[in-house]
Amino acid sequence: MKIAYVTTGSARNIHAWSGLNYHIAKALEKQGAEIEYIDNLRAKENFFDFFRRVFCRIFFHKSVPADRTFAIAKQYAREIEKRLPADTDIVFSPGSLPVALLRTAKKKVFYTDATFAAMIGYYGGFTSLAAYAIRTGNELEKHALQNCDLIFYSSGWAAESAINDYGTNPQKVKIVPFGANIECSRTEADVKQIIKNKLNGQCNLLFCGVDWKRKGGELAVQIALELRNKNIPVRLDIVGPGEHLELPDFSENHGFISKKTTEGCRKLNDLFTNAHFFLLPTRADCTPIVFCEAASFGLPSISMKTGGVTTIIKDNVTGMTFDLSASPADYADYIMHLLENPGEYENLSLSAFHDYKERLNWDAAGKTIMSFINEL
Repeated sequence: MKIAYVTTGSARNIHAWSGLNYHIAKALEKQGAEIEYIDNLRAKENFFDFFRRVFCRIFFHKSVPADRTFAIAKQYAREIEKRLPADTDIVFSPGSLPVALLRTAKKKVFYTDATFAAMIGYYGGFTSLAAYAIRTGNELEKHALQNCDLIFYSSGWAAESAINDYGTNPQKVKIVPFGANIECSRTEADVKQIIKNKLNGQCNLLFCGVDWKRKGGELAVQIALELRNKNIPVRLDIVGPGEHLELPDFSENHGFISKKTTEGCRKLNDLFTNAHFFLLPTRADCTPIVFCEAASFGLPSISMKTGGVTTIIKDNVTGMTFDLSASPADYADYIMHLLENPGEYENLSLSAFHDYKERLNWDAAGKTIMSFINEL
């Protein structure tokens, strides 16, 4: 099977878009697909769109995404059409925009983590959009959904939006979680030993997220303080934020840690190995891959019921998700219960690891995607 893999960014750079472009392509390749890369698509904003974008910002204080216009989508489509090999079986894109206006008799597929409609008012960059930008974004999204023969989303939240917000045929919408973007050779015996080493009365919490506010960093500190007030010896390790944070003395901000370096990988491995819980009470997220990575260490994840989180974290299987209205005490009580019941904690940790092995890895994603593509 020959797949033309089309993307605006680099599909061969493991560090681009959190590694997703790279890992998705490699997952398909591992299942026997022959990949023809049509990446680094280029398009230029025309003067009219530029003028309208600036006008909306200055006079209405509204934003218009520079990359989500019909002019840009047409340029992407034309470039793909020129570079598309005649013997291509499937056109595959890790995003909807490149294939929104693509004209070809080949079967078309895309795989992403959200719809445009689901993002409006959800992430900061989608909260002050001009009415024109919303209308155009929705029109392009609908074109992509109608134009493609098969659509993969990384969460039920995104899939439901495609069906409910755009009237997409449910038969061609599939849910396939992203995999962990790390190498993992751990076995169940390794995870059991990791768990055994942690049953020492300590409670190490790990938070990973660059966007401190959106990812719920302040709530994570409050949860740790709540545990501290209950006489639980707590340590909170924080990875990601580049800014200075006012933190209690039992917390440490390690800043950004790069997976590009051996030292960075070693440090992240140690933090995940020594943590008792991965705590990320995020307020808005499409599909945090870091939950998959935590599960590969047998590390239970704790988060909120928002966006695509509940597709990755299954309550009492890989961790627990809480309502947006939950208090720090609610989180602390859950953590305390598991610390006081080591057998339950071990079962949850092993369950998280098993879910990683069965569902939350790129081999599993690749097999599922290719089985649907083969049917197509």
